[in-house]
Amino acid sequence: MEKISVFEIFKIGIGPSSSHFMGPWNAARDLLKAIQKKKINLNELKTIDIEFYGSLAKTGKGHGSDKAIMMGLMGYEIETFKTELLDKNIKNIVLEKKISLFNKIKVPFNPDKNIHFNYVEKDLKHANTMDFRAYFKNGEKIISTYYSIGGGFIKREGALDIKSRKSKIPFPIQKAEEILKWCSKENKTLSEISMENELCWKSQNEIISSLDDIWDVMLESIYLGCISEGELPGGLNVKRRASQISSELLNYHYSSVDEWMDLIKKQNRDMENVTNWISCFALAVNEVNASYGRIVTAPTNGAAGVIPAVLMYFICFKSNNDRKIIRDFLLVAGELGMLFKKGATISAAAGGCQAEIGVSSAMAAGALAHVSGASIEQVLMAAEIAMEHHLGLSCDPIGGLVQIPCIERNTMGAIKAITAAQLALKSDPKDAKVSLDDVIKTMWETGKDMMSKYKETSEGGLAMQISINQPEC
Repeated sequence: MEKISVFEIFKIGIGPSSSHFMGPWNAARDLLKAIQKKKINLNELKTIDIEFYGSLAKTGKGHGSDKAIMMGLMGYEIETFKTELLDKNIKNIVLEKKISLFNKIKVPFNPDKNIHFNYVEKDLKHANTMDFRAYFKNGEKIISTYYSIGGGFIKREGALDIKSRKSKIPFPIQKAEEILKWCSKENKTLSEISMENELCWKSQNEIISSLDDIWDVMLESIYLGCISEGELPGGLNVKRRASQISSELLNYHYSSVDEWMDLIKKQNRDMENVTNWISCFALAVNEVNASYGRIVTAPTNGAAGVIPAVLMYFICFKSNNDRKIIRDFLLVAGELGMLFKKGATISAAAGGCQAEIGVSSAMAAGALAHVSGASIEQVLMAAEIAMEHHLGLSCDPIGGLVQIPCIERNTMGAIKAITAAQLALKSDPKDAKVSLDDVIKTMWETGKDMMSKYKETSEGGLAMQISINQPEC
């Protein structure tokens, strides 16, 4: 049974894309580590060629896949990388025609010649495929193929799907029906079940600290998006809207995120105002994501705004800034995300946008139902409703950028999640005709049937209506 941690579903990263930016970044770092494990001195490396295929080739430029590769080869860790260094590092590589492996060993590298976007159609094991060809001074060559399988996860051909976990978890879960079984048998909530599974790999204090870090980054991205103005990079000239909406809704002076949140909590709670704030929260996160800012995969970068927006909604308008509630929300959301990762996909290149916005909406719906006092049956029902009404959603980003329609789709995913949770709380799950396992299976079958032009290739849908010129590195 595949063992996944909540902290693999929620990862602190950098926008704009988990599969097209974080995945290539992680692959480049993994390649260098693999070379070192073979006892090959990196000083003997002459140069490296990278070739993107499938969705990575067709939308990689807009997603910054080439930039990510270079940062990975320089050895930076995504979680700690200072985002303001990105453009500076890229400019230096372009000017010098050299790259510093692990920021130590300089080798010849010209992005225009060493990074290739292969648009030729070919049979691929995964739509996000990349080849690395490492050339050494003694004439030796190492070729490694990597797949970016969604949410920043990568797989190296010939390696295991996921890093081996020796610990035996107390409550193994592959399907939603097993969640029902464990919660009923142990008389525990899903957040308690999830916490006990996580204790196999981390101490309770480490888990709490990591969950708090995740929320802190989520909140930071909401706030940063709500105070940042201007246009998003990429060539579409998309104007940031979150700051304008926040200013219009609040119209008060504040100097910190705490002051800002306190002011929001004091506002009226009519439907229009609350809905505007939910949209604002979601827009804010994904505007930060689109500008190469720091966000949390939830479970992907393209869908990073849904869960923070729904959780922020609950904190500001339904509860309070209770860390225990926030942790429980994230644990439940993460556990539900694992079901989709195990039973289907969280990659838009494999399953369309239903695999990103749809999954994040389902995660948020179930988590919101949980912290609102729902039974475990209602939690799963909420997740099912949210996904059911995202089935078949295509991924057709204009210009390969995670902007149109991606940013607004996060607002729709958040609103649907809240509605799904409310419906579940007012329903008897015994009357439900569709289970969460049914909808996960359907989502995966729908994704496989979907034409490739609707799966993050920018060859269909809205992507065909507007053309832009991509800026060079």
